[in-house]
Amino acid sequence: MTVTILKRRIKDRSVKVAIAGMGYVGLPLAKSISNSGIHKIFGIDINENKVSNLSSGKSDIESVSDNDLQKMLNYGFKPTKSFSCLKKADVFIICVPTPLSKSNDPDLSFIKATLESAKKYFHKSLFICLESTTYPGTTEELLVPIAKELNLEIGKDIFIGYSPEREDPGNKEFSTGTIRRVVSGFTKECLEICQSFYSAFTPNPYAVSSTKAAELTKLIENIQRSVNISLMNEMKIIADKMGLNIFEIIEAASTKPFGFNKYLPGPGIGGHCIPVDPFYLTWKAKQYGVHTRFIELAGEINSQTISFVIDKAIFLLNRIGISLSKSKILILGLSYKKNIADLRESPNLKILQRLIELGSKVDYSDPYFKKIPDLRNFNFKKKSIEINSKSLKSYDLIMLLTDHDDFDYEIIKKESNLIIDTRGVFKPSKKIIHA
Repeated sequence: MTVTILKRRIKDRSVKVAIAGMGYVGLPLAKSISNSGIHKIFGIDINENKVSNLSSGKSDIESVSDNDLQKMLNYGFKPTKSFSCLKKADVFIICVPTPLSKSNDPDLSFIKATLESAKKYFHKSLFICLESTTYPGTTEELLVPIAKELNLEIGKDIFIGYSPEREDPGNKEFSTGTIRRVVSGFTKECLEICQSFYSAFTPNPYAVSSTKAAELTKLIENIQRSVNISLMNEMKIIADKMGLNIFEIIEAASTKPFGFNKYLPGPGIGGHCIPVDPFYLTWKAKQYGVHTRFIELAGEINSQTISFVIDKAIFLLNRIGISLSKSKILILGLSYKKNIADLRESPNLKILQRLIELGSKVDYSDPYFKKIPDLRNFNFKKKSIEINSKSLKSYDLIMLLTDHDDFDYEIIKKESNLIIDTRGVFKPSKKIIHA
């Protein structure tokens, strides 16, 4: 009976949804759900300033404009710091971060803290779905014991599912509401509810046999990308040693209409998912006696790529008679990828930090960051430099780390003394070097 009622509420759009985590995943998710006609949405976040800004119509996520947010608010979206809204909710989605510890082990503290705050409000007929990326078994390990503790039978009194987020910040072609989702449930009834819910705002969800299968699906998606980008970064280093242009070679290989997928090298791997998620599987695989050599090697190559870029800067400066400690360098782009305001796990920050530690005077220019915000692992007090003829000429070396479309590449090429290009924007020349 409960399954029928929940499915009817989803179908007639009267279902009430609570989402924990109003960041890069949770807020766009709330927007997609609202756009589908499900308007009663509670956006839970423990950050009081974020809740205040959202309540006043100020979004900090690029894919959710202030106008989008205002429409959501008008329809019934309610940002809140309290989990008590769960008493009214039919669906509870968890979209909180899953970082790594200092030893590269899974850090599930955000999920655990969310569940600890939320569980007192769990009730019969509630559907709980985890979206955070994690290792296979997490949903079962963390949510099932709570259901048992509360004497709620899974699949009858309460429903548990897992549907990994597939958010791609800055992607104009695919958004939360247009990307097909993988869905799963702890029981047949749980899967039925999960599939019904995600069908309301995403196209044709793909059902898998278990929450573990869905959790591993997400990891494989990101591990494939991590390994392939790291492979291209290693190829870049090899091509450089051979005096070859890796970007020319990749373009040539891309003319093959089958069997080759194009991945581009860069200064390293960034973003919340790609540098982090593979190590969740590495950790879990050890419990099965498996050593994930590809995954760990990809992580090593990522670190090696950062060192390669820095070593290239030292080499080029020495070639023109300037030591790194006496140099003046301008970094172009801090975001981990082009055309977004996202510094999560950006290798560019590590390059900036290392160059400063080695004694160079380093500035940056990034149209998405007028100043560097407070960060967990870095403490930069810097503001973005305006790019013009005078400013470019004042630096010994320009390092293009993120190829934002807003950069004036014509003036950069014309007025710079020396350029390291990690993105293949320019053709190599006497003063332009790929790294």
